[in-house]
Amino acid sequence: MDDTKSTADGAWLAVLAAGIAAAMHIWKLPAALAGIQADLGTSLIQAGLLLGIIQLASLVGGLATAVGGEMAGLRRLLISGLVLLSAASILGAAAPSTEWLMAARTLEGVGFLLAVVVAPALIRKVVPPQRLNVALASWATFQGTATLIGLSAGALFLQAAGWREWWLVMAILTLVPVPLLLRRVPRDVAPADAGLRSALRRVGRTVATRRPWIIGLVFACYTAQWMAVLGFLPSIYRSAGLGGPWPGILSAIVGGVNAIGALSAGPLIQRGLSERRIIFWTFLSMSAASVATFAIGWESLANGVLVQVVFIALFSAVGGLIPAAVTSYSVRIAPADGSVTAVLGLTQQIFNVGNFLGPMLFALLATTTGGWGTTWWLTCGLSSLGMALLVFLGRADGGSIGGVRRRKSGFPPNGKLKCKAGHTSLESRKRR
Repeated sequence: MDDTKSTADGAWLAVLAAGIAAAMHIWKLPAALAGIQADLGTSLIQAGLLLGIIQLASLVGGLATAVGGEMAGLRRLLISGLVLLSAASILGAAAPSTEWLMAARTLEGVGFLLAVVVAPALIRKVVPPQRLNVALASWATFQGTATLIGLSAGALFLQAAGWREWWLVMAILTLVPVPLLLRRVPRDVAPADAGLRSALRRVGRTVATRRPWIIGLVFACYTAQWMAVLGFLPSIYRSAGLGGPWPGILSAIVGGVNAIGALSAGPLIQRGLSERRIIFWTFLSMSAASVATFAIGWESLANGVLVQVVFIALFSAVGGLIPAAVTSYSVRIAPADGSVTAVLGLTQQIFNVGNFLGPMLFALLATTTGGWGTTWWLTCGLSSLGMALLVFLGRADGGSIGGVRRRKSGFPPNGKLKCKAGHTSLESRKRR
């Protein structure tokens, strides 16, 4: 049993490492934006497009990736995504213009999509049910962990070398998890009804239900604001007068604390707190933190930047609850004859609309109003929309893992058995 547990942990940890390596390609850019703008003459709006364009493949390819995962296998698709990310990073390092770099970032987006869409479904496949909440909550930390490593390592590396060398280093690091995946994750086994027609049928049954669409929109309300704020945070700190590696390092810390919220979601869900309630209170807290961050001119106050860092770190840390709650919800809402990968693919496709549009809207708002002080309009508006959408979202089938076990064992949720007359066992004894 210990060997089985160790094997399962090694498998999902290898998948988590692959997700972190893939997401680092998103966060290798913010610390390098100043160098790219100086080298290629990139404007602020183009910089916003560069931040969001890596999500372009996910805007249209989430369901196609789900079909590919059903046919080709989850492990095979994950490894292919890492290889493509590495190749695209090499192409980006040779970019002579902003347009070339945008094309390379788009190709990186395809590799990122292949890696992260199938990963939660692969974790669900290799992890025992009693450990699934912990594994999924840990998976939800991949973005925050990648932000911490990508921004801090990038900020330090770029003090000694250029952004092109950083792109080449990232191409090498992306391939590090591949041997772990080959060794730890079991080989793909084709389903009994393998084939394009069967895969399309399972995906079609899944997307015909409403809950994947709604949870994708809710997630988009989160990702749009988090991606925008974290993507431009180094630029915000530079405009406040910080120099050297500090804008990148502080941004990395802010992104890294996102993992705290993600890891906190698993125990909360295990104890019976619904995903909807977690998401609601998280959006409310993020709104308050963003107002405190941007509505006040902290740069004009003594040590104001440090206070601003605390508020934006709170915004990121609390926000980490949403990816974990959404992932936990998403892997359990596929119909019995549907596809978990299709739920994840559709969700990825929808919330990446937010990833794509968020940074551009954030930059447009700052450019139009003459500063970052009004950007809380966007974060609060998105949080309000996310909370409103929760009204149309039901509880995931089966609730917590513990709830599933209780129902399968024949015990009702309140633990009181009833006789045919409708009395509980205690009432029956009293009557006797």
